[in-house]
Amino acid sequence: MKKICLPLMLLGMLCLSSCVDIEERYDFKPSGACNVVYGFDMSKAVSVLMNLMTDSVRETPQFGMVKDTTLNFYSALPDSISQKMNAEEMKMAQGSELAVKMDLKNNIMKVSIKHEAKNAADLRYYLQHLSSISMNSQLNNVTNNDKVKAFDTQPLITGQSYYNYEITDHKFYRVIDKDKFNAFLKKAGSKFAMAKAMLIDMPYKVILNFARPVKKVNNSKAVLSADRRQVTLITSMDEVMKNPALMNLKIDF
Repeated sequence: MKKICLPLMLLGMLCLSSCVDIEERYDFKPSGACNVVYGFDMSKAVSVLMNLMTDSVRETPQFGMVKDTTLNFYSALPDSISQKMNAEEMKMAQGSELAVKMDLKNNIMKVSIKHEAKNAADLRYYLQHLSSISMNSQLNNVTNNDKVKAFDTQPLITGQSYYNYEITDHKFYRVIDKDKFNAFLKKAGSKFAMAKAMLIDMPYKVILNFARPVKKVNNSKAVLSADRRQVTLITSMDEVMKNPALMNLKIDF
């Protein structure tokens, strides 16, 4: 029974890998530096899958593993990837961290990518090249469990490449390129559609904290805090697929 259930369960993970609460967070510093965090909370998918498992599968060692750890992204890259990087890509990976919190029995699976951009140009480069980061091998290294690759956040990382950015010391602009977005949907849309069919929402939150008051925000869904130093945009992947322009942001600060 275990041999039958395990492949079925892994197939389920692959189908539900888009059941993710997504959060982008930007913390701009007075110096012009910016800390960026992409967080993916897959606990909802774990909860659904755990309810479908038999007790025998639930008790296997790979699903009893608990991890709460962080590692440098570059140090975790296999030689086959790191040796193909140019100097700028190496610098980007060296300035990034991968954090994993995993406790499958308690329905916890969270992954985040953290990066410190030194200035506006560094931030723009990172956001434009984030899609080149491959996460599966790093997740396997952190968890020592190749089954975790079934929780595939790579389509969401790759999806960041559909934005065009204009970033300076006083502005943060990003606009979706519709052609790139449609190409992204062709690759990942089936997973999002399956999650929607199972009545599973995929919340998407963007939080930007600024060192000085914001002068202007052009997105009607974005909420500006009372002190004008924080912009929050809350939507979902379902809404974004219907209207990609919801994710456009033009912020002057």
